[in-house]
Amino acid sequence: MLKNYFKTAFRNLWKNKASSLINILGLTIGLTCCLLIGIYIQHELSYDNFQLNGSRVARVIMEYKFDGGSEFKKGNFTSVRVAPVFKKTFPEVSDAVRMTNSRQVISYNDKLINEKAFMYADPSFFNIFSFKLISGEKDKMLTAPNQVMVTASTAKRYFGDENPVGKTLKVGGDGTLYQVTGVIKDCPSNSQIKFDFLASFSSLGLAEYEKTYWDANYTTYLLLKNNNSIASLQPKITPFMQKEMQGQGATVDFLLEPFTRVHLYSEYDGFEPNNSITYIYILEAVALMILVIACFTYVNLNTARSIERAKEVGVRKVIGAGSKQLFWQFIGESALLCTIATLLSSVAATLSLPYFNQLSEKQLQVSAFFSWQFAAAAGLLILTVSLAAGSYPALVLSNFQPVKVLKGSFKNTGSGQWLRKSLIVFQFSISVVLIISTFIIQKQLSYVQNKKLGYNREHVLVSQLDSRTLKDLPVIKQQFKLNSNVLDISKCSSPPVNIVGGFNMRSAAMPENQQIAVAGNQIDEDYIAATGLQIVAGSGLTQQDMLDISNDDQSKKSYHFILNESAAKQLGWKPEEAVGKRMFLDASRPGYVRGIVKDFNFESMHVAIKPLVLFPEVWGRTMLVKISGTNITQTIGFLESKWKQLVPYKPFEFHFMDDDFNRLYSSELRLGKVLNIFAGIAIALACLGLLGLSSYSAKQRIKEIGIRKVLGAGIGNIATMLSVDFVKLVIVSIIISSPIAWWAMSRWLQGFAYRIDISLMTFVFAGFAAIAIAVITVSYQAIKAALMNPVKSLRSE
Repeated sequence: MLKNYFKTAFRNLWKNKASSLINILGLTIGLTCCLLIGIYIQHELSYDNFQLNGSRVARVIMEYKFDGGSEFKKGNFTSVRVAPVFKKTFPEVSDAVRMTNSRQVISYNDKLINEKAFMYADPSFFNIFSFKLISGEKDKMLTAPNQVMVTASTAKRYFGDENPVGKTLKVGGDGTLYQVTGVIKDCPSNSQIKFDFLASFSSLGLAEYEKTYWDANYTTYLLLKNNNSIASLQPKITPFMQKEMQGQGATVDFLLEPFTRVHLYSEYDGFEPNNSITYIYILEAVALMILVIACFTYVNLNTARSIERAKEVGVRKVIGAGSKQLFWQFIGESALLCTIATLLSSVAATLSLPYFNQLSEKQLQVSAFFSWQFAAAAGLLILTVSLAAGSYPALVLSNFQPVKVLKGSFKNTGSGQWLRKSLIVFQFSISVVLIISTFIIQKQLSYVQNKKLGYNREHVLVSQLDSRTLKDLPVIKQQFKLNSNVLDISKCSSPPVNIVGGFNMRSAAMPENQQIAVAGNQIDEDYIAATGLQIVAGSGLTQQDMLDISNDDQSKKSYHFILNESAAKQLGWKPEEAVGKRMFLDASRPGYVRGIVKDFNFESMHVAIKPLVLFPEVWGRTMLVKISGTNITQTIGFLESKWKQLVPYKPFEFHFMDDDFNRLYSSELRLGKVLNIFAGIAIALACLGLLGLSSYSAKQRIKEIGIRKVLGAGIGNIATMLSVDFVKLVIVSIIISSPIAWWAMSRWLQGFAYRIDISLMTFVFAGFAAIAIAVITVSYQAIKAALMNPVKSLRSE
């Protein structure tokens, strides 16, 4: 019986090559998209699952404000005091680890490499996290200053096949010797903690800072007694910190964040940029919608073709076949087609994975397709799609009445018409939602890219300095400026793209206990020119301003500040009034306002512009080099050659400020690219179904077309007749989908403080695009049918 079913199924597929090809192609494309999106979602949802203690680990978030201030500042930073104090004070805390990441120049033999994944951690790191040790003794890891561990791939890069344990590396510009004490297996791709080097935290020499909750530049993780300890520990922290901070002029508190929720749910990045669970849901919805469109194409074509198979069903029923047997025969055909599509989609997904990795900015492995979990999911997908797509056509075909079928009267019934029209409307509704969403996302991203930010980010090179190059900076500036294409060079704490430093300020007229939270950035006298900030009152910093803060004695330093318009307004000044006014940045920095700059977006456009203070300081570690737009390659080559002469101990590495800007919107840019591609796929699948259905509709009306041509109907009349019903369905889908798309995109745009307005023309354009695509798709078959010789179509009458 089964053999007969499969033989019949293959014959049916072969006989109806066009519809079989459309069905297989549609399901293959849909399943390929599902496989690729599925492996990506699986990767994102599996983040840190390998951590055995993951459910007991909490990340500490600092929250603070100064007395008199109204706004709390939050971030994933703490001082080095938090870990030892919390471990000692709270019984819920089993252990704690302090960590920070940095860039370091590593020197070994003739190799000089600027390493970007150099991390410091306490010895408790291995008690909390489950990174596998390849060599070395766990109890002796990271226990003394100037110890470092390397990952397996890093050991291979530096030492080849030699045993790295016991060897020494020169670290940093001063060439401090670090001893390699162990080798760790490479960090998994689904880990929020990734490093190539892991050095002892004691190497930083921060013991004296354990007395304060300030100098919060480090990340703290707590290992709790059990999974529920956060609920009991969190209420204890606030009263404890109130006692700790009493009389210090500020409120400091700490919030606990479950480690396993950081990657998808936290607003604060970890050691790598977070993803968003919202975008995971969007991708899930897109994958499901594409698969549904493919399934509906299958349902549409099979129910439309039911008339062709009506006589086959009638004969089978007359000779004794039951409805149940026929139902499972047609489900078997559906399963066979789905199996073929699944095999083809597995090949297509494997071949597409490198390109998908570029799109998703992940390193997903082909091996994931061959895991038993994925094989089980694929089997379940075949079963689900077979039943979902095959059930209705199977029910329609298996319940035909043989008397009507064999008498020929079934042809004239309207069986399945309502369902087929509904499915076309649903398919194009999904497509139009994706078209509108894509248009709006691209318009918002274009707005972000082209909005006047208040600074110039074009042709600005960003390079990191260390303590040694900082001393050589005056000479570096002088030598770089020998090239006429180098316009300005500045040293700062942060480029204007993303300034995150938090301070408090007050004017001399304000009482000491009244403070205003403000962002701050340490700059030099060339920062305004290098970044193109617009001075609206006063002037920028001078070389004398930098000399005034060069004294080692903090009490003898004299500060001059540059405020943005928002900061001046918060202090109660108009720009012209603010110049020369006395103010305080924290209690330790008294000074005068030197100038006011026009408000600029120094954070992502997800947030509104806030008060900002730019002030001189000697320890900024970021160098900005503004170059002209001409001879860029030659200019960079000149800078590199000068750098090698002046800074032979550190490789010349840089990126453009544009890269920093784009990184702020990496999730949105990625979503935009994904929707562009999958919206195109959804439209193609919907059109594929429409093509098959219009072809079948034309075939069913071939004699009517012949008669109309004999009676004088033109090609245009016939093409319009065949197209108009489909166009009506597309218009209905536009009416249904437009409010849904408007609601979804309005919610998405609310995440931006600066955003576009959703215009009516977006919906009009998307509607015309959908109608045009449908008309082009249907017209091909309509014109083809209209051009047929009526003699051939009426020959049998």
